[in-house]
Amino acid sequence: MEEDVRLMKGNEAIAHAAIRYGVDGYFGYPITPQSEILETLEAEMPWETTGMVVLQAESEVAAINMVYGGASTGKAVMTSSSSPGISLKQEGISYLAATELPALIVNVMRGGPGLGTIHPSQSDYFQAVKGGGHGDYRLIVLAPSSVQEMADFVALGFDLAFKYRTPSMILADGIVGQMMEKVVLPPARPRRTAEQIAEQCPWAATGRRGGRKPNVLTSLELDSAVMEKNNERFQRTYSEIERNEVRYQEYFTDDADYLMVAFGSIARICLKSIEMARAQGIKIGLLRPITLWPFPSAEIARLSRKVKGMLVVELNAGQMIEDVKLAAAGTDVPIYHFGRMGGIVPNPDEVLAAFMKHFGNESQK
Repeated sequence: MEEDVRLMKGNEAIAHAAIRYGVDGYFGYPITPQSEILETLEAEMPWETTGMVVLQAESEVAAINMVYGGASTGKAVMTSSSSPGISLKQEGISYLAATELPALIVNVMRGGPGLGTIHPSQSDYFQAVKGGGHGDYRLIVLAPSSVQEMADFVALGFDLAFKYRTPSMILADGIVGQMMEKVVLPPARPRRTAEQIAEQCPWAATGRRGGRKPNVLTSLELDSAVMEKNNERFQRTYSEIERNEVRYQEYFTDDADYLMVAFGSIARICLKSIEMARAQGIKIGLLRPITLWPFPSAEIARLSRKVKGMLVVELNAGQMIEDVKLAAAGTDVPIYHFGRMGGIVPNPDEVLAAFMKHFGNESQK
């Protein structure tokens, strides 16, 4: 079958991939810089072609609770927002995790705190990776660095969510959401029938009465002993995800004397900085986490034992660096951070200058 190649924004790629995946429902609310997801879905009118429900809710809180309702019936449902909107959704996300419901949440990050700026940021790392809602839960967090990955991670996010019965998040920065690139759209999948959903999701609450009692899905449990067992089950699932689903990319790490760690669009900027450094004879490698959770701790630990220093580059004040330092604990490797805030995106020269500030004298020996 001939590939469907388009030129589009990352946000638009999310919408087209959702339609082609066979998503049953999207519930969202407009907020810059991710509004094109909702706008594209409304323009494509998939309710006429695939039967997909597209609904602009009255608020972010309403949208996440609509996702909660749809997910409880075994449907493939999703929402999208940007940083302040995701903050409003956190209670519902915690409920989804506690009820073991699969869903896809897209966060196209903008600067904060508060309403902040409409310009790009990566300052929601803590909110996504550490669990911004209440309780001991985790999200599978995918960090795309290209428009192609924005499209590809829709299917991956849903597939992982249904495999482990837990919400997944695509954590994109505003650069990837707004930039235009060539993208190969995935082939269309047929939406699942009611019979297929019943077979694949025996836990789903359908409201049907027959030979069995209808499933009741709730995050509330008043018996502490039962609630502890529930939490122990969640932790077993998270441990399985950590064993099986770590994803990352490496560039120039085989001979690297130094290492940069960056995710999303900033990894692309770092890669250019590394090419500039290598032209000067300075051997730097790059590790790009694709899953921010589960985090590639083992690989960072391995690399930390062979390099002379590490620079973590982020569009924030320093969040992922905490996990990098934890991964490298027990080694003496120096680890520094470089970041810009407020929506200011560094160029490759700035990143290389930050590296030289910390390691310049040593790297040129």
